[in-house]
Amino acid sequence: MKKRTVFIATMALLTLFSCKSKKDAAPPPGQGPGAPVPVISVEGLVVKTSSINEVVEASGTILANEATEIRPEISGRITQLNIREGAVVPKGSLLVKIYDADLQAQLNKLLVQLQIAEKTEERQKELLKIGGIAQQDYDLSTLQVSNIKADIELTRVNISKTEIRAPYNGRLGLKSISPGAYISPTTLITTITQMNQMKIEFSVPEKYSAQINNGLTLDFMLDGSTKSYKANVLAREGSVDQNTRNLRIRAVVQGGADQFLVPGTFAKVRMILGENRNAIMIPSNAVIPQARNKQVALYRGGMASMIDIDTGIRDSSNVQVLSGLKSGDTLVTSGLLFIKPGTKLKLSKIVN
Repeated sequence: MKKRTVFIATMALLTLFSCKSKKDAAPPPGQGPGAPVPVISVEGLVVKTSSINEVVEASGTILANEATEIRPEISGRITQLNIREGAVVPKGSLLVKIYDADLQAQLNKLLVQLQIAEKTEERQKELLKIGGIAQQDYDLSTLQVSNIKADIELTRVNISKTEIRAPYNGRLGLKSISPGAYISPTTLITTITQMNQMKIEFSVPEKYSAQINNGLTLDFMLDGSTKSYKANVLAREGSVDQNTRNLRIRAVVQGGADQFLVPGTFAKVRMILGENRNAIMIPSNAVIPQARNKQVALYRGGMASMIDIDTGIRDSSNVQVLSGLKSGDTLVTSGLLFIKPGTKLKLSKIVN
C-alpha cells in the first residue's frame, strides 16, 4: 500500500512538471513579444499640383419656352371646338366656344334698358334747365344710366369668358374633351407650347453656386444622341434647396428650335467653370471610402498614416482633393486592404 502511494505521488509530480515545461516552451519563430513586426511592400505616388479645367456634369430636362394648360374660366357646354391636335396656331385663335345664349339675351335686355335710361336722362336734363325738376331727380336718372352701363360691361366680360383663345403662337397638344361636353374650371382641355425657343433646367451642388452666373455657356447632349448643343444660363433659383442642397439653374438653348429637342427630354449637361492651376489630382482607387468621410494612406517615416480628405470633381480615373493633402506628400496606391494606421511600409515603387 505504501509503495502504491509513492508511485501515485511520483506520477503527479511528473505530470505537473510536464505541463509547466509546455507553458515555458519558446513560441514559434516570428511570434511572441520580441518577434519583428512585418513590413508591407507598397507602391507610392508623390502628390503634385496640376492645372485642370473645373468641369461640372449634371442631369437636365428640356423645357419649352412657354407651356400652358388650357382650362376654362367658367362652367358650360361646348358649342364649338377648334382644336387640331399637334397643329400650330397663332395667338388669339378661337379654340373653344361655350354656350352663351343666356348671356347674349341678358346683354340685349340691358342694351334696351340703356336706351330708355339715356332718353330719360336727356329729358330730365332739359327739365332741370327750366326748373321743372329737382337736381336730385336728375342725379338719380344719371346714376341709372351708369348702373346699366356697368351691368353691360360685366355681361360682356362674362361672354368673353365663354371664348377660349390661344395665349400665344404655339403648338397644340392632345385634346382631352369632345364637342358637346360639359366642362368646368377644373377640366383640362389641351396644352399649348411655344417651341420657337427651348430651355434646359438642371441642378448643381451648392458649392458651385458662386461660380455660375447669367450668360455662362454650357454644353449638353440628349440621351441616345451624339449631337452636342450649347446653351447660356438665363437665371438661377434665388436659394438652395434645403433638402437636396442643390441649386436649380435654367438656360436658353442656342440656335432656336430643333426636331430632337422635345420638352421633357433627358439631357446630360457639362459646364466648364474655369481653370484651376493648383489642383491636386490623385487616382480614384487610392481613396478609401468610410462611413462618413473619405481617407487616403500616406507614407510617412516608413509607416502608414491615414488622412481624411474632401473630394471635388472627378474624371474616369482621377479625383480632385480639395483638402487633406499637399504637394510633396507620398500617397500609397497599393496594398490598401492590408494597411492600418502605424503599419510599417516599404516602398517598392514610387512615381514622381
